[in-house]
Amino acid sequence: MNDSIAFVGGGNMARSLIGGLVARGHVPAAIRVAEPVPALRDALLADFGVTVFEDGAQAVDGAGTWVLATKPQVLRGVCEGLAPQAQAARPLVVSIAAGITAAQLERWLGGDVAVVRTMPNTPALLGAGVTGLFASARVDAAGRALADALLGAAGRTVWIDDEARMDAVTAVSGSGPAYVFLLAEALVDAGIAEGLPAEAARTLALQTVLGAARMLTESDVDAAELRRRVTSPGGTTQAAIETFEAGGFRTLVASAVHAARVRGMELSAAND
Repeated sequence: MNDSIAFVGGGNMARSLIGGLVARGHVPAAIRVAEPVPALRDALLADFGVTVFEDGAQAVDGAGTWVLATKPQVLRGVCEGLAPQAQAARPLVVSIAAGITAAQLERWLGGDVAVVRTMPNTPALLGAGVTGLFASARVDAAGRALADALLGAAGRTVWIDDEARMDAVTAVSGSGPAYVFLLAEALVDAGIAEGLPAEAARTLALQTVLGAARMLTESDVDAAELRRRVTSPGGTTQAAIETFEAGGFRTLVASAVHAARVRGMELSAAND
């Protein structure tokens, strides 16, 4: 398999992966990107020096790896248009589209194609993302390693053996940054309501989220123990935690994640 990589779609997530690849020493000229919007295409060329095209068929020509980075709603048409080339070239196909299964992708591409389905999240734009990956049976060890390196350029990777669990990956990490943003938004608003100046409330809330995330990721202590350590009996934190628990915080989070997982399943069915 050659080391040329074709991106079909040049939006934000594709940009983050391309930036990570270039930063790790991948030759920009060996990265081919199809992007129909001229301004985005020009920016990719200017920022990374990659080879750009308006049409997907041109971008994938001769590439050993294809990265499908379009919206899920248009992916079927894109794949069916590229099916003759997929059948001729037998590339490794990596998809970052939410809710689209490996079986769907393989079928749309004409069958007998090695597909890795992935679910990155938006912190990948900062190199701080996490991606869940599932490999179809036709993906060999080399293909898995290549996909892992590709998505690893934007953060951590987690392999999922059962594709049915990929909708849960989407619900926890793919959509997850928005949950943290919502919490931060609520903390800022609450701080203002308690009399803090808006800028002070924003700084206090955002740095608290950042610091807590670093403690979670840089220590060997799990979330429950970290929470216990900062919750002194009878103190201010205990008062807040008891209020969260009385309000059904855990149940609400579980319900939200479940709703996101179900929506992922619905997206797959709607695009079949």
